[in-house]
Amino acid sequence: MAPEREEIVIYCDGACSGNQFKGNKGGWGAVLSYKGSVKEIRGGEKNTSNQRMELMSCIAALECLRGKGLPVVVYSDSAYLINGMQQRWYERWEANGWLNYRRKPVENRDLWERLLRLVRMHNVVFRKVAGHSGVTQNERADQLARMAIAELNGECRQ
Repeated sequence: MAPEREEIVIYCDGACSGNQFKGNKGGWGAVLSYKGSVKEIRGGEKNTSNQRMELMSCIAALECLRGKGLPVVVYSDSAYLINGMQQRWYERWEANGWLNYRRKPVENRDLWERLLRLVRMHNVVFRKVAGHSGVTQNERADQLARMAIAELNGECRQ
């Protein structure tokens, strides 16, 4: 019997400044851990939404992985991301031609499809974590997302 591989742990978070306004700025951050090694990533976009940044944080983290079939646990405080994956909303969307229950196009379809391609390459489990509850890696992912927004604003932060 082959030994079990240690899982890759990802904490991801997104943030958006002025979420409801045109010209807003969003950021995402993720902390990846594997066998004691830690990698931090972040990025941002203008004219986006908090939900898009939540999805991008997970996508960007999964894009860092090399190989296929890796055991991965993704932690997020985003109900949108976690519920979408745990409750398999995407199955109904795909079956309905990417229309939601109101028969309207699914928001962020481009990111959901990108995320699904990555998830289907590995053995990914999604777990909810309470936001701002003192979970170190989740707090760090939030800091990284906010740092990315600051960088878009031209601020110098350390």
